[in-house]
Amino acid sequence: MRTLRLFLVLALAAASLSMAQQAPKRKKVLCIGAVKGFQHDATSHGLATIWKLGQESGLYDTYIRTDTQLLTKKKLGGNAKNLDYFDAVVFYTTGELDLDDEQKADFMKFIKEDGKGFIGVHSAIDTFYKWPEFGEMVGGYFDLHPWNQFQAPIIIEDSNFPAMKHFPKQFIVMDEIYQVKDFSRDKVRVLARLDETKLDLGNKNVRRTDKDFAVAWSKMYGNGRVFYSTFGHREDAWDRPDVQKMYLEAIKWALKLTDGDATPRPRP
Repeated sequence: MRTLRLFLVLALAAASLSMAQQAPKRKKVLCIGAVKGFQHDATSHGLATIWKLGQESGLYDTYIRTDTQLLTKKKLGGNAKNLDYFDAVVFYTTGELDLDDEQKADFMKFIKEDGKGFIGVHSAIDTFYKWPEFGEMVGGYFDLHPWNQFQAPIIIEDSNFPAMKHFPKQFIVMDEIYQVKDFSRDKVRVLARLDETKLDLGNKNVRRTDKDFAVAWSKMYGNGRVFYSTFGHREDAWDRPDVQKMYLEAIKWALKLTDGDATPRPRP
C-alpha cells in the first residue's frame, strides 16, 4: 500500500509539473493613464476593463499607472518594473507627458527594436505633439472631433483582422470619433472608418478634404506591432461586448499571440 501511495503521489506531482510546463506564461501589459491635458471621465473605467479582459482570458497581467516612471530601461528601485519587464504598453493619455529624452529613446527601442506592442486608446493620439517620432509610431495626431459624441456610422474595411472579425460589415456606435491629421494610408492599414455618406460634411470643424475618417488601424513600427482605435470616450462604449472584444483581440495581436496583416493599402 505504501508503494502504491508513493506511486500515486509521484504520478500526481509529475502530472502537475507537466501541466505547469504546458501552460503559457502570462504576458505583462503596462497601461498608462497619465494626463497633461483634457481629463476623460472614462479613463479609469477603460483601463479597468483592459485589466478585467486580461484576468478573464488568463492571457496577460495588467499594471495600471497614472505616471510615466516605468517607461524606461533603467533599473529602478523599490520593486519598480521597467520596460524590459513588459510585453506591451497601452496609452489612454493626453498632453505632453513627463518623459525625458532617455525615456523617449527607451520607449521607441521597446517597440521598434525589441518588437514589443503598443495599443493606443482614444486620446492616445492627443499626446506628445512636440515629439514627432511618437506621432510617426502611432500613426497620426488628434485634429478635433467635428461631430462630438454621436451615433457614429462605422464601416469595417478589414474583416479578416483579428480585432475586426466579430463586427458586422456596418454598425453604429455612440461615441466621440476623432478626426486625424498627419495620417496616411501609406503608413497604416485602416481597419475601420466612418461612413462619410452619412456624415454632415458641412460641419465647420471638418478638415479632411479626402473625407477619410479612420476609426481603427494597425501598423508595424520596426519589429513592433501598433494598434489604435478612437473608440472609448464614453464608459458605455467600454461596456459594449464588441468594443471589449476588439481591444482584447488587438492586445493579443500586439502581444504576437495571433496574426493579422498590418500591410498598408489604399482605401478599398
